[in-house]
Amino acid sequence: MALGVLAMAAVGGVGLASAGLGGGGGSGPSSGPKVPATASVERTTLTETQKVSGTLGYGDTSSLSAGSSGGGGGGGKGGSGSGSGSGTITWLPSPGTKISRGEAAYRVDDRPVPLLYGKLPLYRTLKPGVSGSDVLQFERNLAALGYGGFDVDKDYSSATAYAVKEWQDDLGMAKTGEVTAGSVVIARDEIRVAERRAQVGDKASGPLLTYTGTTRVVSIDLDVKYQSLAKVDAPVSIELPGGGTTKGTISSVGKVATQAKADDPTTVKVTVEVGRQQALGSYDKAPVDVYLTASKHASVLAVPVGALVALPGGGYGVQVVPGSAAATASSLKTVKVETGVFAQGQVEVSGSGIAEGTKVVVPT
Repeated sequence: MALGVLAMAAVGGVGLASAGLGGGGGSGPSSGPKVPATASVERTTLTETQKVSGTLGYGDTSSLSAGSSGGGGGGGKGGSGSGSGSGTITWLPSPGTKISRGEAAYRVDDRPVPLLYGKLPLYRTLKPGVSGSDVLQFERNLAALGYGGFDVDKDYSSATAYAVKEWQDDLGMAKTGEVTAGSVVIARDEIRVAERRAQVGDKASGPLLTYTGTTRVVSIDLDVKYQSLAKVDAPVSIELPGGGTTKGTISSVGKVATQAKADDPTTVKVTVEVGRQQALGSYDKAPVDVYLTASKHASVLAVPVGALVALPGGGYGVQVVPGSAAATASSLKTVKVETGVFAQGQVEVSGSGIAEGTKVVVPT
């Protein structure tokens, strides 16, 4: 597997050549009155990574249609929408609008169609005597909106109907005490309007708008050759367009591989959640680089890549600083090392005279 770390190693080599670094054969002393900047050989864990491309945005979109149970969900979380299927649209939210529980997703004949949270679409009229999981879902929403006087369970009671009348009165709707299919929109959580599909004045039928979740995520069309690196709950590093970085966690890995065109790679969908949303600034639909963990090398000796010296006969060495407090540049020794993994600006080294705490020169 051609890991991104190999490219890092190549870049490290180019950097050494362009800097004009060299050394004597094996252990020849250097000269000069002062010891340059140094770093200590440290024992650490080096992590190899694979860079892949992703898109920072609000995730997959779902469609909200009038008079339909709908499907899908904001930000890939699932959900459903329903509409009135009759009347005239008198208000639609603008793209970018965030809608929370109890707020109007749109208005028909100047009546609000509010958003409620859940998985089940409202597929029947809820009224006294009706029982089921859809009743429980609705009553949980009603209670979360501050209405009480009923038991939150699977039974739509007369007490539930009384609370519904209060809710309908507050919304400016007819106080029927019943909740009809199409009178609310159901989604898993708060939604963000992505695009309008209808206009004010249209009949309330068909697609009205698309929506996403309100939390930004990174979406990756991952080449299947790297699929083994993408594990749910695995941490990743994200490089933002402005140059900053932030951390993320893989939340889902698709099970179905797709290929857009015959010459394109076969890919699976990977979604990365980002905990520190404020670190993302205002980016939306922005390309980002994501670093997946390929392997970890624990308890290895490492030095900064810049400490390596290209030896005339091939290979690399480091300039070791003697332990004496009176050490000068003329007392430096160039020691040949075997290099291992290059990662995180460091390189694994081993060789005679190389131990944890050994000081080596890092040219500036």
